[in-house]
Amino acid sequence: MKKVIVVGGGPKSYIPSLQRWAEEDVEWIGADQGAEVLVEAGISPHAAIGDFDSVSERSYQKIKEQALELHTYPDEKDETDLELAIKEALNRKAEHIVLLGVTGGRMDHSQANIQLLYPLMEKGIKAVIVDHQNQIEMAASGSHKIEEDPQYPYLSFLPVTLEVKELTLNGFYYPLSRAHLPFGSTLCISNRLVEDTGTFSFESGILLVIRSTDSMEDQEKGSSH
Repeated sequence: MKKVIVVGGGPKSYIPSLQRWAEEDVEWIGADQGAEVLVEAGISPHAAIGDFDSVSERSYQKIKEQALELHTYPDEKDETDLELAIKEALNRKAEHIVLLGVTGGRMDHSQANIQLLYPLMEKGIKAVIVDHQNQIEMAASGSHKIEEDPQYPYLSFLPVTLEVKELTLNGFYYPLSRAHLPFGSTLCISNRLVEDTGTFSFESGILLVIRSTDSMEDQEKGSSH
């Protein structure tokens, strides 16, 4: 499965260490300031994309020198730099897209970026947003396996559609059987697995699946396992 990691221009403090992917065979795409993040980490972006209005002239020159491909766009455009970067990932035949630097800061940007998971899900692309405290995916109806991850021990299921029908959770501390989950429900907040692998299934609707940690200490514990 070809993996592409897209780094956006969100607050750098929200971006997890890029070293966790250091040994994987991945391609890196930097969107605007995300390209600066990659260069600062010693990673040459396979592609750098955007209007680069968030970086200094000095940083822009470094990006130009190190990026294998550079795609520049005007400030005024219909698509965000992140959308353009995702399109580039799709052009590169990505089957798994990891989105970093897309949460934190402005709420409108974070919410819009989370919604970008939907068209990727519709295309059959595995897509996940990752930051220091969260991993966010979108799931369509059906049956899904989910593995325990000590770095992100808490699991929440939020309906994206007006309702999710017949939600069943197996292998969880708080199991469910054929539950109705309307939009706005907090029934499935902060659950956790009690087995190495659990399952969740539902008949109709779309779920946002959020794995979280309360603090960086949990991540450090998880990294040592």
